[in-house]
Amino acid sequence: MEDFLVLVLSSVAVIIISQLLKVLLNLTWRPYAITKWYREQGILGPDYKFMKGSNEEIRNLKLGAQKVPMDVNSHDFTPRVLPHYHKWMSLYGRNFLFWFGSMPRICITDMELVKQILSNKSGWYPKSDPHPTLLTILGKGLVLIDGPDWARHRRVVNPAFTIEKLKMMTRKMTGCAKSMIEGWENQIAQEKSKQAEIELHKYFLELAADIIAHTAFGSSYIKGKEVFLSQKELLTLAIATLFNVRIPGFGYLPTPNNRKRWSLDKKVRTTLKQIINERMKSRDGGYGNDLLGLMLETCMAGGKENDKNRMTMDEIIDECKTFFFAGHETTSHLLTWTMFLLSTNQDWQEKLREEVSQECGMEVPDADILAKLKLVNMVLLEALRIYGPVLQALRKASQDMDLGTIKPLMGTSIAIPIAMLRHDKEIWGPDADKFNPLRFENGLSKAAKHPNALLSFSIGPRACIGQNFAMLEAKAVIAMILQRFSFSISPNYIHEPIDRITLQPKFGLQVILRPLHA
Repeated sequence: MEDFLVLVLSSVAVIIISQLLKVLLNLTWRPYAITKWYREQGILGPDYKFMKGSNEEIRNLKLGAQKVPMDVNSHDFTPRVLPHYHKWMSLYGRNFLFWFGSMPRICITDMELVKQILSNKSGWYPKSDPHPTLLTILGKGLVLIDGPDWARHRRVVNPAFTIEKLKMMTRKMTGCAKSMIEGWENQIAQEKSKQAEIELHKYFLELAADIIAHTAFGSSYIKGKEVFLSQKELLTLAIATLFNVRIPGFGYLPTPNNRKRWSLDKKVRTTLKQIINERMKSRDGGYGNDLLGLMLETCMAGGKENDKNRMTMDEIIDECKTFFFAGHETTSHLLTWTMFLLSTNQDWQEKLREEVSQECGMEVPDADILAKLKLVNMVLLEALRIYGPVLQALRKASQDMDLGTIKPLMGTSIAIPIAMLRHDKEIWGPDADKFNPLRFENGLSKAAKHPNALLSFSIGPRACIGQNFAMLEAKAVIAMILQRFSFSISPNYIHEPIDRITLQPKFGLQVILRPLHA
């Protein structure tokens, strides 16, 4: 018996030692070999630091850049938000190698290569492995999954975003916006000056959560908004731990951050499970026309022909998490930055108000009217270009391959600094840092030197499925605000865009609202 125990313990010890040696080699020899491989191709970058990679330098550069004040009329925020890209591009060229912890990451800024990566349909460039807390926030939904699972989820979710369904959702969007606007009107009515300073970013976060809760969960929207609060806490946790050294297996230890992440995830999953179970019990001839109802309808339909569309309860929960976070996080920031640009460009504010007045007067706009607002659309596209919520896209090489003249090794992460490309003067011209909606006058494909340069909703097969939803929502809200208010930037506003996974105003957006009608 003792000999057997000695043998077992010896075997376990051998396994542990071999695994530790493997980890040690990955943290020492492997980075050296990878660096040498890319240097031979002319791709340089900052030196690898044991376990930390480039994370410490990125963190320090960001902290230093945030101390530099910005003028309210300046839109060149990239040196402040992405200072490491600025520094390394100036030192090593437009394509370079850096390290996210122990993982190699090459930056690609050539638009043709970017198009090749994002448009690939063969699965050669899947999504990069996400941070554990971001995975908790989004779940294994459309944003993060790949391959056959992604294709299956996409088939199930597609019907929720047809033109007919979006037209139906417009009523819920305008209804939620009307409630917000009436609250502002009541607040202004109590002011002697008949104007009020409103912190718009906070309201837009709540509005976007309200809209996605209504359109995704229908009558269960109040419980849906509980998900929003938990995801906000998870986002704060993700930001605080993003550049920490990630030790293999550490995510399974009951540290304070891990326990908090597990607790919030359990709360989100429990809430969503309750919503789903209630819908399945209370259905009357169907599961409903919202996103959740359409997923359940597709998944629960009988017949072998529907087996390819089946999703488990966990998969439905993950898709709900994905759409709730993506649906409120990105649209709220688009609304915020659009209102900032209109507040500081009064001439364009008047142009848009005139267009809205001409097309719908004081009527609540429907989807057909919103489609006619060409100037509003141009301004939204320019807001996406200058202050688009998504700052970068991450992919990875699924195998050793050729990418133009670059030969990425399997497993190398590929960083596409979208914000840098949207401010690139070689792509957008000398006025790349200026607010100029007229660049979109002849359509999206002719606005820059490359037809796919905007990238706000990505391109190719993985383009955002909710982009029409987001643009419709933004048009509806902006049109309704223009109908009722004139507005200007408050002297209390501090212009400090910040990277909180998405691009946000650090101190909110304070705007002076004045009613146009008594």
